[in-house]
Order: sequence, then C-alpha cells, then structure tokens
Amino acid sequence: MVCPAPPGSLYGNRVTALRWAGMLRGLGHQVTIVSDYQDEDCDLLIALHARRSGEAALRFRRTRPWSPLIVALTGTDLYRDLHRYQTPRRVLETADRIVALQPLAADELDPGVRGKLRVIYQSAEPTRNTPKRAGESYDICVVGHLRAVKDPLRAAYAARRLPRDSRIRVLHAGGARDAAMGARARVEEARNPRYQWLGALSRVKTRRLIVQSKLLVLSSRMEGGANVISEAVVDGTPVLASRILGSIGLLGADYPGYFPVGNTQKLAELLERAESDAAFYRRLAMHCRKLAPLFRPAREREQWRKLLAEITRESNRAASWRSPS
Repeated sequence: MVCPAPPGSLYGNRVTALRWAGMLRGLGHQVTIVSDYQDEDCDLLIALHARRSGEAALRFRRTRPWSPLIVALTGTDLYRDLHRYQTPRRVLETADRIVALQPLAADELDPGVRGKLRVIYQSAEPTRNTPKRAGESYDICVVGHLRAVKDPLRAAYAARRLPRDSRIRVLHAGGARDAAMGARARVEEARNPRYQWLGALSRVKTRRLIVQSKLLVLSSRMEGGANVISEAVVDGTPVLASRILGSIGLLGADYPGYFPVGNTQKLAELLERAESDAAFYRRLAMHCRKLAPLFRPAREREQWRKLLAEITRESNRAASWRSPS
C-alpha cells in the first residue's frame, strides 16, 4: 500500500492506511505500507491518493503489468487534482479498481472509468465507557489539522457571534502544518474566550473529545469522505458540516445540519439553534443515528473482502488466458 503521508504522522491518509492495513491483515493478507513503490515483489498494489501516489502507481503498472492495481481517491483528488492534472487521470485509466469513500464521487469521474468505482464507507468502532461531559459549557469539537483546505477556524469565528448568554465553547484538536497557521490559532485563542486550540491529540484522546462533545463541526472546503463523520455518528455526536459533496455523500442531501462553505454567520445560527432548540438537536441526532449502520467495521471489512475476491478472480482469469494451451 502506497501512502504519501509519512510514518508516525497523524494526517488523514496515514490514519486511513494504517486502519485499512489492519483490516486487510485481519482478512488474511500480508500488507506493507510504503511511501513509494520501488519495484518490490507484491501481488497487488493499493495506491492511496491518485496524484501524490500517481507516479508509484504508474511505475507499478509498468513493472507488473498483469498485477492488480487499486487506487483510492481523496478529496483533493476528486475535487481539485482530477480537473487540473494529467497524472491522476492516467492513473485511473490504468487502475483495475477505484475506491472512493462516498457515492457522489462517481459524478467527478470520466464515464469511461466509472465502472471501476467501488464505494467503501470508512468505519469506526464506538467509543466505550466515555459519557457526555456535564458542566457549565456546551462543548463543540473541531477535529482537523490547521490547513487552509479545512477552514479550521470557522467554528471559532462563528462562536464570536453567539449571544452573550450562550454556553458554547469550541475545542479544536489538530496539529499545525506550518508556524503561520499555528500562530493564527494562538491569536484566535487569546482573543476569543469561546475557543481553545488543543493541538495534535492521540486517536484515543481525539475520540474521547468527540464523544464528550455536544456537536462536531466539519467546516472543510474539500473532503473525499471524512472519517471523522463516521466517528462522530457512531459516538452519537451530531455533525454540523459545510455543504460540500464529500459530506453530502455521507450525511445525505436532506441532512438539516449544513451551512454554506466559509459562511460564518450561517454556522453561528446553526450553533445557536442547536444549543437553544431541543427539537432541532433531536433531528440532527436522529438523522445521524439512522446513518450509523453505514459505518460498522464489519460492513467495511466485507466490502474490502468482496473487492479483493472480485479482483483476484479477474486476475486469475486473465492469467489463464495468457497461459499457453
């Protein structure tokens, strides 16, 4: 499995690669995660990110033309790179299968490759033995690194516009990709009594934060299908999300918790309504509760098992055609 995010990092691609590797090992496969493909002997390659792992995928195809190639798409692949660069399009043309994390990804693909697409929802185990936090504050969590594409301070800006008697506090877990972004978060924290930047947290601490919060805000400008939505849903924490295709593909077009991308005022209105309107909060919670079966680990494992069985059958059939009679 080729993953562009470095070992030891908490970036989404690395977290996904580690989770998938564990799942595939549980299905009986031997899995090695690498940052590039250097002609290693393997039966199958999964390339995570069509552009950033694109050269590795194309090298694999040249070196092992008959071995199966699966390409997993990210948000920047779907909603930026496929429309800007040749490499990711070439990678999808040569791939045997394409994996996306939500069904609306199909609309971004050329018709000639859509038949290769398989949608595999990212799953999450519920967090056990961690009750909702009781206290004076009404805690909202933001889980995401400080990157422009995540629009990471939008919830903090919205919290400034809340009524004086609001109990909302925004708790933000995520590392800074550069010093400037970290400085912005520190300035916001100093000016905004409703915002606290927690920095990068372990997965255990992040999941505890999600389950103890009243709401999770995902304000991203671009997502392929954020696993943090799965985590929030299975933990019973409703989501307020920017209206982007990657989130609509997971939560559904009729979800009542969307706000326009970058719209501070609309997010502030949703936050205030969720805090003050119990019926609205119940609508959010009920909708998320109905979605929870989509994100069961057993379902994700079975989808991977079916995909690998399907691609193995095709590979074996192709090998028999190539063999002399």
